[in-house]
Amino acid sequence: MKLAYYPGCSLHSSAVEYDISTRKVCETLGIELAEIKDWVCCGSSPAHQKDELMSIALPAKNIALVREMGDLKEICAPCASCYSRLKVAKQKLADDNLRKDVETIIGSKCPDDIEVLHMLDVITDRLGLEAIKEKVVRSLDGMKIACYYGCLMTRPPKVTGKTNFENPTQMESLIEALGAEALDWNMKTFCCGAAFALTKTEVVLELTRKILADAAAVGADAIAVGCPLCHANLDGRQTQINRKFGTNFHIPVFYFTELMGLALGIRAGELGIFKHITETEDFLKERAFK
Repeated sequence: MKLAYYPGCSLHSSAVEYDISTRKVCETLGIELAEIKDWVCCGSSPAHQKDELMSIALPAKNIALVREMGDLKEICAPCASCYSRLKVAKQKLADDNLRKDVETIIGSKCPDDIEVLHMLDVITDRLGLEAIKEKVVRSLDGMKIACYYGCLMTRPPKVTGKTNFENPTQMESLIEALGAEALDWNMKTFCCGAAFALTKTEVVLELTRKILADAAAVGADAIAVGCPLCHANLDGRQTQINRKFGTNFHIPVFYFTELMGLALGIRAGELGIFKHITETEDFLKERAFK
């Protein structure tokens, strides 16, 4: 399986461990990721708040670049925000007038036959859980994981095409295929505040506190995510939240690809896990992962 790979800005910077673990896992599973040459920022949160045309043109440019990669028809974006912007662009480009304006801006035609996938879709739908199970060499048995999707991996459903957008189970099925227990909890699609972390920090701290509290209440050993913004808030804000609310959260937050890597026999250090802010080393040592 070969896919066009769009890492986006976060996976080349603040979420580099997501990129590292994604590439390692895909290599182990026989999935070839062809990074799009000269990709540009998708616009993420700021663009669509300022200029609708630019917010479509930026992801459209990346979709158009896939045309130069041979016969590839699928583009994979691990970042939930990038995935969302690419999916929105494809939907909006159904408007012929908008398409003409966008293609004028990007200087090329934008194909309409390129499918946009989140990395979780690639793993669970394209590859399949049975193929994953066959590759597991170190079961995650004993781990209790709260799977967190956030806002954009499943919503809005008219963009993502997901039918179970309020109560998705893709990540849970994957986590169970790795041998861990996927917990039933309330906050799996609750907003963490995402990009408001700098402009409205107090709001983000309160929203994230609620998510961490619910995960702790059901006995989660760790939280699995598929979004750099979600990871930044859940992993990086625990000390602030503890200080502000008098809580005592120390819950490791992993990208689901990192947990996959561990189960596939890849060493934690090779997956970038120790770049996290909330401590993970003791958690892994207790479970004999190094």
